[in-house]
Amino acid sequence: MKRLCLRIAVALVGFAGLGITAKAQVLDQIVVTIPFAFVVAGKTLPAGRYRVNRVADDKWEGLIFSSFENRAGAIVHPIEVQSAPADKAQVTFETAGGEHFLSNIQTADNVFTIPVSRAAILLASGKSHISTASGSSVGTD
Repeated sequence: MKRLCLRIAVALVGFAGLGITAKAQVLDQIVVTIPFAFVVAGKTLPAGRYRVNRVADDKWEGLIFSSFENRAGAIVHPIEVQSAPADKAQVTFETAGGEHFLSNIQTADNVFTIPVSRAAILLASGKSHISTASGSSVGTD
């Protein structure tokens, strides 16, 4: 009888521990609607609503950029991460030759700088320099 009570107590403690784990806060998650096609991680994604969240607890492991409505997504690895609390989460793009290249993702906790291929920008702009590239931002939903 004591063994049965001990097993039940261990099971209850285990379930309580799972409940506490499930309430953990999700860091660096945003939802953004992007009104144009854009390039991220060498892949062109269509306009739509995207969710951005971490691949793992370590902010350097990368971010998943995904859209269920478009069935599109990419994993991006930042080249720089700065801890910078922000009032407004947003994504920023570099524009060249009518194409938009994702360059920054700003969440409530961090700013992630995404590598943008200079060769792709040059190809998109059709020029031998990148001085015509400009930036634009899109806020979150």
